[in-house]
Amino acid sequence: MTRVAVFGAGSWGTAFAMVLADAGCEVTLWGRRREVVDAINTAHTNPDYLPGFELPVGVRATTDPAEAARGAEFTVLTVPSQTLRGNLAEWAPVLPADTVLVSLMKGVELGTAKRMSEVIEEVAKAPAERVAVITGPNLAKEIAGRMPAAAVVACRDEDVARRLQSACHTSYFRPYTNTDVVGCELGGAVKNVIGLAVGIADGMGLGDNTKASLMTRGLAETTRLGLAMGADPHTFSGLAGMGDLIATCSSPLSRNHTFGTNLGRGMTLQETIAVTKQTAEGVKSCESVLDLARRHGVDMPLTETVVDIVHNGKPPLVALKELMSRSAKPERS
Repeated sequence: MTRVAVFGAGSWGTAFAMVLADAGCEVTLWGRRREVVDAINTAHTNPDYLPGFELPVGVRATTDPAEAARGAEFTVLTVPSQTLRGNLAEWAPVLPADTVLVSLMKGVELGTAKRMSEVIEEVAKAPAERVAVITGPNLAKEIAGRMPAAAVVACRDEDVARRLQSACHTSYFRPYTNTDVVGCELGGAVKNVIGLAVGIADGMGLGDNTKASLMTRGLAETTRLGLAMGADPHTFSGLAGMGDLIATCSSPLSRNHTFGTNLGRGMTLQETIAVTKQTAEGVKSCESVLDLARRHGVDMPLTETVVDIVHNGKPPLVALKELMSRSAKPERS
């Protein structure tokens, strides 16, 4: 039986642990808080992050990183992206030397502008062929409810991608392989920023034309950045690009969309943070995505607008007028 360690007992980590167990894996879920771990082990539920969902008996939890990692063929990392470096530095000494490190995180590190796979390679001193990414339109509560969904398993080593694909393939979760790690990660990170923008538009009471325009131009920004970084442009029309973008921008289950909606309704950043129970990755990653774009000389006006609203205090209506008054240009430019 394939042993898998999942580091992070939040909603997505817990839901993905369910997928792995349903696929026949033996799963150990690491959690920081003792009460969450105890609830998983005794009541087979995670009341703080996935209330109302019963976890498979193949999922057990621990607060001990060494116990979670012991014998793991795959080590899944699912913590807030800005905490990955510190957490992984603590866990790396107990990880098996040949374990495949799997990122479920969708962000870009502040300061370094590094993708999550790059942080993993650096901190764990792991070759790129041993680092994989799982991404796509995967809202945790729907996955926990075993609603049909698809995802992308990306790794530079296609054999590793296939092994991981097999480890998480169930009757309701269909993973596809891809070797374009850069494109898959960018799709996941930038869609959070676009999700904020669409949420802000919703909160302002703007219509479907506005939201469709934001999504489409947001995808264009993502693709421009991807091309500058060597990604395959086809990735952005697939599950890791358009698929994830649609889910994030359309669903009330999306943290980034909900966060943006509150900002669009007039709440301040601090007020919105106060009512948000889980991490909305785009809030911090919008700054690092913009940093990454500038490092590669890529124009991302929508991302810049989100940064202005979220971090620079620009009123959404003012930001929208400035965005709409930009000089006219061809669509494919």
